[in-house]
Amino acid sequence: MFPYHARMAELWSLNKKRLLTEEELIELDQCMSLNAKHCWLLARLQNESLLASMTDDVEWQHETCARLEELQITGKVTYGDAR
Repeated sequence: MFPYHARMAELWSLNKKRLLTEEELIELDQCMSLNAKHCWLLARLQNESLLASMTDDVEWQHETCARLEELQITGKVTYGDAR
C-alpha cells in the first residue's frame, strides 16, 4: 500500500462521520487521481506482459515483469524505450 492509498482510506472513513473540509476534498481528489494513474499503469503492464507472452517475446516479457515489480515496490515505472 502506498501513502495515498492509506490517506484515501482515512478520508473515506472521516467522510462517513462528517463532511470533509474543502482542503480534505482536494486531497481526496489528488489521492484518487494518483490511484487511477497507478491502476491504468498496472493494467497497461499486465496487458504488455500478456502480449509479450502470446508473441513469445521473452525479452519484452522480462522487461515488463521487471517494470511490474518496480511498480509494486516503488509505485513508479521507468521506461528506457517507447514500445
